[in-house]
Amino acid sequence: MLKIEYSFHLMYILDTVALGRNQPLKRERPKWKSDYPMTEGQLRSKRDEFWDTAPAFEGRKEIWDALRAAASAFESNDHLLAQAILDGASITLPHGALTECYDELGNRYQLPVYCLSPPVNMIEERSDEPDGSDPDSGAADPSTGSASDAGSGGECQLRLRLSTGRDLRLVVRSMDTVGMMKRRLHSQEGVPASTQRWFFSGRPLTDRLRLDQLNISRDYVVQVILSQPPQPEPASTPGHTPEASGPVAALPQEPTPVEN
Repeated sequence: MLKIEYSFHLMYILDTVALGRNQPLKRERPKWKSDYPMTEGQLRSKRDEFWDTAPAFEGRKEIWDALRAAASAFESNDHLLAQAILDGASITLPHGALTECYDELGNRYQLPVYCLSPPVNMIEERSDEPDGSDPDSGAADPSTGSASDAGSGGECQLRLRLSTGRDLRLVVRSMDTVGMMKRRLHSQEGVPASTQRWFFSGRPLTDRLRLDQLNISRDYVVQVILSQPPQPEPASTPGHTPEASGPVAALPQEPTPVEN
């Protein structure tokens, strides 16, 4: 009897959320202030981090994709398109805002305000191209300069954010390819290169791209999504099953990355 009452109560909540409280998307863009003055590049990196990681923890990927498209249309003041995307994906807004949404199954989705509008204290990005004449410029310290200071070939530090939530800096060179940087990360953190997927500004980075082709400034963060390495399957021949003590069973396997 208790289970039946609970089921009816749950259905009532879902019906209330999905049907009774749905409101059209409001046109007002949320106003918010960042804890620190933020550049457009920093805002874009913060958004990319959210969109790359949020679907991995909760909700349905197709709903997250629809919400991302709707948020982009909303920020561009195309409210008709944003509303059409929400209606097509059966997404309801109890308060008429993208900060709290529900899909048709009752799953809750929350978008941070920084994905919907820029902060009121946003600052313009400066083009820092040190010529070496200023001892306080980035040329005097390669660790503070642009990560893609093309032509210098010198070492610099690239900011990485792992999907485990850890931030770190990787010493790289401007002529390094993404594949080489993956191997550097492997040497530094013990994460196999085959389990790494690198993203910058929402797009995946292929192994052949060079750092100086990416135009990554000091304010940008590269996201590194770590996946579970595939387990190698033992080779077998027709009519023969390898013994546990045979050479195939003794093949070493790549270590599984440990999430901090």
